[in-house]
Amino acid sequence: MYLDSAKKEEIFSQYGKDAKDTGSAESQIALFTYRIKHLTEHLKNNHKDHVTARSLTMMVGRRRKLLKYLYNTDINRYRAIIKALGLRK
Repeated sequence: MYLDSAKKEEIFSQYGKDAKDTGSAESQIALFTYRIKHLTEHLKNNHKDHVTARSLTMMVGRRRKLLKYLYNTDINRYRAIIKALGLRK
């Protein structure tokens, strides 16, 4: 599987407060970004996979909602996660 527990802990420790911090907005945004990149590569090879395309669209929407929440609550954390992940916003 492309996303095992070791990879999740690595993402959470890098972007969250520690490896067990799964609830912060930064760690969730980082996890969504990792999954979005993986699904984008999958869809480049399997362009007729409509179920994956729909889940990719829903995942981008969830990440956008979290980014909007972070923007409204703490602009400095928002700018830091955008810069760290290299998102275009």
